[in-house]
Amino acid sequence: MKPFKANVVIMIVTLFWGSSYLFMKMGLDSVQPFNLIALRFGLAFIAAGGLFAGRLRRNTDASVLKHAALLGFILFGVFASIMLGLQGTSTSNAGFLMSLTVIFVPVLTAVFGKSMPSKRLVLGVVLAMTGIGLLTLRPQSGIGFGDLWCIVGALLFAVHMMLTGRAAKTSPDPLCIGIWQLGFAGAFGLVFTVLWETPRLPGSISGWVAVLALSLVCSALGFILQTMAQQYTTATQTGLIFALEPVVAAVIGLLFMNETLSAQGYAGAGLVLLGVALSELNVSRLLGRKKQPPREAAG
Repeated sequence: MKPFKANVVIMIVTLFWGSSYLFMKMGLDSVQPFNLIALRFGLAFIAAGGLFAGRLRRNTDASVLKHAALLGFILFGVFASIMLGLQGTSTSNAGFLMSLTVIFVPVLTAVFGKSMPSKRLVLGVVLAMTGIGLLTLRPQSGIGFGDLWCIVGALLFAVHMMLTGRAAKTSPDPLCIGIWQLGFAGAFGLVFTVLWETPRLPGSISGWVAVLALSLVCSALGFILQTMAQQYTTATQTGLIFALEPVVAAVIGLLFMNETLSAQGYAGAGLVLLGVALSELNVSRLLGRKKQPPREAAG
């Protein structure tokens, strides 16, 4: 696969994930949050596991299951936070706030790696935080409860991405870890459903459409396409394309949920996107500039 085609595939995955906020909103009208997570990832595991059944049988061992269980639990936490957030904020806000993952990853890397963050990253964080303030702060009420849950979800997703990178380096088959984590996320969702909710299936056509779209398109197909495409493109290009996910979520919210942003909200959303882009984009490299070698001293 050529890099251009790989980037097109990543863009398709971005469309899937940007639309997932709409489907999660639809699903929450039919089932409760943990129940929706159990259905989404359970069906995604069945679909992806069935497609790669032979590969799973050959390459699954204790190490794979250990990594998958940890990643699956964190993935469950990510989407539990998003589900709780969507009950108190719009799909547009949720999409923009979840894009903070792109900034949280290098920040956590700098903190735990005990390395100084670059000036570009610091500027990106400042712009993004300013954007969050404009996007979520409301007169006389402060930041919304749903917005806080989405920020927690973005932070957990950053942790998930870091741990996934470490697991992929030590595993002979990262795809197996990725598929098993879907199963573990669905299992954790089922456990929490039994403990805190009433397990049930969607009772409407729209509820089933939401569950099937989330499980088969946004999770199973999206995950497989992402895994295949990222082998043929750069991390920077991938990050920049994924940064468009909240734009997709906002457009879909505008078209299908009748959501609107105020002038303050649009300004905040723009600053979040700018901060995310700056944290990923190397301007000098984009312009083709290279560091000049030091001149030899005249002798």
